[in-house]
Amino acid sequence: MHLLIKISTTFSCSLERAFKTPLLCDVSKIHTGYGLMPSVTHCTDDENWGQPGYSKKVYAAKSLTQKGGFVSVDRILERVENKYWKFQVDEFQSWMLGFTKFVGEWETAEIEPNKILVDYTYTLHANTVLLYPFNWLFAKLFWKTYMKRAMENVRQLAYKEEPYQYA
Repeated sequence: MHLLIKISTTFSCSLERAFKTPLLCDVSKIHTGYGLMPSVTHCTDDENWGQPGYSKKVYAAKSLTQKGGFVSVDRILERVENKYWKFQVDEFQSWMLGFTKFVGEWETAEIEPNKILVDYTYTLHANTVLLYPFNWLFAKLFWKTYMKRAMENVRQLAYKEEPYQYA
């Protein structure tokens, strides 16, 4: 079973900035933690990050739900330049309410120069039917808020023209 969460906004920057910033900038400046979700500290095994078929290991600070250290693997599934990213978070190192993977999508469309529509979607996959009410609450109440915070961090990095960490 899976749950779909989608948010949309408009960025006032170049199409390239709106497209590249969320996946090619320093992820620790995007996933800064919220509630029980720890902040990302760094990544390893990321030499080819940004290209389809490649992955990176993600590390996070200690929190009430995480011991800190290696927490998951991010994978690039698809990249259509200046239009679409599809990525996956899996290999969770702590119990995640029965979730097995999160599949994210970041879509950009130029409405006019420096006015970019951004659609940010996550599909949360779980395998335990009995946990569905908790999965639903997590997705609709917590994860959607977390996505909005991450999107706002991406917006600020795009506006500041934060250097890309990856190609």
